[in-house]
Amino acid sequence: MTQSGRLGWRTGATVLVVAITVLVGMLVLSARDHDKQPAAPAASTSAKPLRLEFAVWGSKAEIDAYAGVVADYNASSEGTEVALRSWPSAEAMLTDVRAGKADPDLYLLPRSDLAETVAQKRNQPLLDLLNEREIAIGDDFSRDAVSAFSMADDLQCMPYTTSPMVMYYNTELVDFDAMAQAGLPTPNEERVSWNFTQFRAAAEFASRPRERTRGVYIEPSLDGLAPFVYSGGGQVYDNQVAPTRLALGDGDAVGALRQTLELLRDPRLTLSSKQLARQPALEWFKRGKLGMIAGYRDLTPQLRAVEGLSFDVMPMPSLGRNLTVGELSGICLSPGKPGRVSAAANFLTYLVSDEAIARVTETGYIQPTKLTVAFSPAFLQPGRAPEHAIVFNNSVRNIVLDPLITDGAQLRALVASDIVALLIDPVLPDDLDAVLRSIDEKSRSLLDPDYEPADDPSASPGGSSSEPQPAD
Repeated sequence: MTQSGRLGWRTGATVLVVAITVLVGMLVLSARDHDKQPAAPAASTSAKPLRLEFAVWGSKAEIDAYAGVVADYNASSEGTEVALRSWPSAEAMLTDVRAGKADPDLYLLPRSDLAETVAQKRNQPLLDLLNEREIAIGDDFSRDAVSAFSMADDLQCMPYTTSPMVMYYNTELVDFDAMAQAGLPTPNEERVSWNFTQFRAAAEFASRPRERTRGVYIEPSLDGLAPFVYSGGGQVYDNQVAPTRLALGDGDAVGALRQTLELLRDPRLTLSSKQLARQPALEWFKRGKLGMIAGYRDLTPQLRAVEGLSFDVMPMPSLGRNLTVGELSGICLSPGKPGRVSAAANFLTYLVSDEAIARVTETGYIQPTKLTVAFSPAFLQPGRAPEHAIVFNNSVRNIVLDPLITDGAQLRALVASDIVALLIDPVLPDDLDAVLRSIDEKSRSLLDPDYEPADDPSASPGGSSSEPQPAD
């Protein structure tokens, strides 16, 4: 080997050793520098969860059930924490929402307030959010329930409860077996439908002067009379989509109301003004002094709590068609940043699960819109009154929904005194048609403020009409 070769080998070895030494030194320095830097916190352990607020109203039992649902969700949720806020009534909650005292991410809403909510842009449309989460609203909820909360070609709030007005009756005062033995008209053995003649017979049978009992009480309100109007072939509004007035003085509505008022105004069969001044009709029913009272599902737990009271339910009586009215509520999402809305939609997915809905349903206060729970023991509660709880489910398909208007509460207040007069004035007016038409005309001032009255105030007001569509 020559001298130059030996030099080349030695040079290369030296360079290699130097390079390795430098690399090791750099790694050591890097490690030391890294040790001097504060460790980055793990996102899963230190990031604050997104806090959402869920607003509800109801009885203590309902609120406790909602709290349980929220607690279960929080226990399994990562990155989101839901807080429950409650009010005793829907109106109390909405008063705070309107005043800006409450701004929940999700909230219960009566359908009667849907039009106002959408007009004020206080909700987030849901179809896209539900499709992303594969919530099968078409399979688990009736078409009519979905339509009830739809406007502007979108689902505005998620259907949650649907309670038809039914007739609660005291089974000791309204004894169908005893009535049948006496040759009186009675419903068939299934006890899930009846006509107005059978209803009147039950009211007369329950009215016993010696025991100071009365047969029936119907609240003197637009909602109280509406089932009888619809069942008798009439309409409450002149148009089910965009009403301009009430239609109580039109066509079959007059005949239906005349037949109904003849019963509900009979002093032998219903509570007097003096009795109602002493205590509400529901208290007379609880005391066993009233045979029948119309109401919704939320009456059930209240009546169960009365020791010794035996009661059941029937649908509203038919004057030709099996129709009624109902109270519906939905769960709405407030608009906001996409991340917040997405988190609220995730919680909504759990809220409408069978497990979560059943928990609230078991309180007895609500009738779930979700069919899988409505026909389950969680709602039907076999072995507990009312025996014929299936009547609630049967009656859902017969609900006629009010038009979605922003001033429904004002309308009811506007005509309240006129409706009360129909039921308590000593003498039913001979010209009932004219009285009803005057109520219809009065409603125009709110529903159709641009309307100019005709010169002849007795003329029947015009207007388009559309047949009310009961739920399937």
